[in-house]
Amino acid sequence: MRFDDIALDAPTTVGSHHFTEAAILDFARRYDPQPFHLDRDAAAASHFGGLVASGWHTAAAWMRVTVDYVKAMGTLAGISPGLDEIRWTRPVRPGDTVTYVNTWRAKRRLKSRPGWAIVENEAVGTNQDGAVVFTMRGPVLVPIED
Repeated sequence: MRFDDIALDAPTTVGSHHFTEAAILDFARRYDPQPFHLDRDAAAASHFGGLVASGWHTAAAWMRVTVDYVKAMGTLAGISPGLDEIRWTRPVRPGDTVTYVNTWRAKRRLKSRPGWAIVENEAVGTNQDGAVVFTMRGPVLVPIED
């Protein structure tokens, strides 16, 4: 990708993920075994009032659709050196479908690594009702051509 072709402030829908109860339970068993992710009764008695997906599940779904999108576009995926911020603003429940949008917010060439740039990404996940359920900001190292 050419550095000049990296468009800033142009939202790109990268995909959607449907959260089933079975998938929520499976993810929770393997990665985030908290009662409100694993047990319907315990979840109903919690402040969530019912079963909810792990925040990490919503983040993993974002990563999955982003990687699939990048592969489908035939571009190289970048490398993330970490996150600046991540927020889970609303619970994701069984039956919800979350659509993820990525937006490049800033870019700069790396003087120390010719052929590479850091691009600041903002990701937003919105459920089927239009409510934001997930936001994330973080840098991505991407190979560039000059």
